[in-house]
Amino acid sequence: MTAKIIGLPEWFATAPGQYLLTWEQAQFDLAVADLFGYNALQLGLPELEGLQANRMPHRWLALPEVWPEPEGGKTSRPTRPPRVALITDAAALPFPEASLDLVVLPHTLEFSADPHHVLREVERVLVPEGRVVISGFNPTSLWGLRQGRGHLCGRIGLNAFGASNLYLPSAGDFIGPWRLRDWLRLLSFEVESDRFGCYRPAMRTQKWLQRYAWLDRAGARWWPIFGAVYFVVAVKRVRGMRLLGPAWKPRRAASSAPVSVANRH
Repeated sequence: MTAKIIGLPEWFATAPGQYLLTWEQAQFDLAVADLFGYNALQLGLPELEGLQANRMPHRWLALPEVWPEPEGGKTSRPTRPPRVALITDAAALPFPEASLDLVVLPHTLEFSADPHHVLREVERVLVPEGRVVISGFNPTSLWGLRQGRGHLCGRIGLNAFGASNLYLPSAGDFIGPWRLRDWLRLLSFEVESDRFGCYRPAMRTQKWLQRYAWLDRAGARWWPIFGAVYFVVAVKRVRGMRLLGPAWKPRRAASSAPVSVANRH
């Protein structure tokens, strides 16, 4: 059997891809809705509108190259085309230092040749107290275990269970959430919140995924760290810097002096 390379756009057009996109879209909408500033950037994955709920005046989508269409004519993209502002390498962003208030990375790090360098570049362009929002596949999940089994069987020559039977996209090096936390800590980021999601088994059809919908509630309660995808919000901290408020002080309104009332008695 010939091994088939599963690309990211093709995978997101499948039933599990749509299931994961729906969960991630809700998380991004909640995370960025109340973040304020002037400039926001999404790096990669035009199938997901990571900034649609944000109200910053300048919001861009940056891609490493022209995003390929999924095979077979199927697409999971929204009907409104994304605002592609630039084609650039995520490890060499054309923005000056401390110029962006928000950067979202939907599965950007795990499909990058040098994810740690991408994070350093994000830290460079973020303003102090700026935020980065990251999503990624969790290798310690049912989906991650099935993907690892497919890679293992492919290496030992079992083609029937090899790369052609991979559940997740073929390319990419999935980064565990604890490894990501270490990287963020080294770059002076502070994790503000994190969560896991998508606890249904690694099924390929919408019918079987829907049958296990109850696992999303059970998994979030009983085994939260084994969700198929993780979601992290981190804030850039600058040591020794203190954010100050306005330099002026509000003037108190002058109160009128008490007036004595004469009483003839």
